[in-house]
Amino acid sequence: MQIEISARKRVLQGKGASRRLRGSGVVPGIIYGGENPAQAIELDHNNLYHKLKLEAFHASILSMDVEGQKEPVLLRDIQMHPFKLQVLHIDFQRVDPNKKIHMKVPLHFVNADIAPGVKLSGGIVSHVLTELDISCLPKDLPEFISVDLAELASGNTLHLSDLKLPEGVEIPALAKGDNLPVATIVIPRGVAAEEAAVVAAGDIPTTVQKKEAPKEGEKKDSGKKDGGKKK
Repeated sequence: MQIEISARKRVLQGKGASRRLRGSGVVPGIIYGGENPAQAIELDHNNLYHKLKLEAFHASILSMDVEGQKEPVLLRDIQMHPFKLQVLHIDFQRVDPNKKIHMKVPLHFVNADIAPGVKLSGGIVSHVLTELDISCLPKDLPEFISVDLAELASGNTLHLSDLKLPEGVEIPALAKGDNLPVATIVIPRGVAAEEAAVVAAGDIPTTVQKKEAPKEGEKKDSGKKDGGKKK
């Protein structure tokens, strides 16, 4: 489902005008790119703030409605207040359906609970990457990339080349030869120390040894002293 967002054309510009907009619950923004000139816009802060909580809002083609005129856009930049929960400014980029786009999409890790490194070795999954820079046509843009950990064993690492990508999606880093790590299984110190102790205990020689059997021709020690006379 495509996310829609509404905006109005912004006439007054400048720091003073933007400050007054923010004070009235409005966020100044801009739409740029494509063949049309950049358009200054203003959006309702509360509506925008709730949409920003949606993961798909950050990695999807959005439908921007500016006073009844709709066009596809991508969220490109957000400026937040240093300590308030307030959006200060927002940027959107127009989308050309025939041109590839570069976008960061989130990674969703699945099957961590059945990974051998977790289930058999007591390890935990370390997420080296949480989002991925991809390239594709707008129609092929996924909301996220799934990372299957079902076969990840302890001491092994999942790399970019191991990911299963949707059709039409490419990873620019791989084209440059950067096969970056995505996830690995880490064994906690407590578990590792316990395993080491078990291994060490198995290597300790037993203190009780079997008594060596007497060689052929030798008599067993009867416990009596030599020199005893018969009566």
